[in-house]
Amino acid sequence: MSAPATRRPATAPYARYFADRYDTWFGKPSVTADTVAFLARLAESGTALELGVGTGRIALPLSRRGVWVEGIDASPEMAAQLAAKPGGDRIPVTIADLTRPPLNRRPYDVVYLVAGTLFELDTQDDQLRCFQAATQLTDPNGVFVLDAIVPEVLVTAEESDGQIIPTTNDDTVVLRRSFDRAAQRYQSHYRITPGDGSSAVDIDVSFRYAGTGELDLMARQAGLELRERYGSWSGAPFTDGCAYHVSVYRHPR
Repeated sequence: MSAPATRRPATAPYARYFADRYDTWFGKPSVTADTVAFLARLAESGTALELGVGTGRIALPLSRRGVWVEGIDASPEMAAQLAAKPGGDRIPVTIADLTRPPLNRRPYDVVYLVAGTLFELDTQDDQLRCFQAATQLTDPNGVFVLDAIVPEVLVTAEESDGQIIPTTNDDTVVLRRSFDRAAQRYQSHYRITPGDGSSAVDIDVSFRYAGTGELDLMARQAGLELRERYGSWSGAPFTDGCAYHVSVYRHPR
């Protein structure tokens, strides 16, 4: 009989324990390449700030495209992984809360937030504060870009015993989701069985989701307006049934 899984407490987020394995679990290479190409077109040879830069999955290849990239992240462990990678020393990272990042910085051509990170912010107020910070950090001619799941597609998806997430190492990661539709919340339940034979670990990550209309209203309250929206980082049209969207906001003209 296998040993029971260890459950990490809510006060100890996955980034603290698994920063060194994060890149092997998340980020399909094709989506990463599309994301970098999309952001590089917007930034050209200018400047970019990633909110929730993590281990640099997007920031490092974007930097290699000639964009000056800086990052903000709440996890020192994730930032340390970025710094240890080739080229990581060229990406300044500030450890800070994404809802209250330091605002005494340059205005950037592109401020961006990927991998659904906005929904990890716990409340609507927190998410609005993130929009407000992005407004202040974005050049008047620049843009704020984010991706997010489409709740109507996510919450109506047929629930199953678990979805196996492909990894690039020997770890097995199984994802289940549970929903509180009344509160616009869901939890992702990850069971991680390390490939080295050590005990499995259960991690719960909480999300507060919002539809496109609510996000656009937050943007307007923060002083931004929708410029364009796509159904993927490859630039596909945003249509009924898209699982996520990529939204580009700008200062009003």
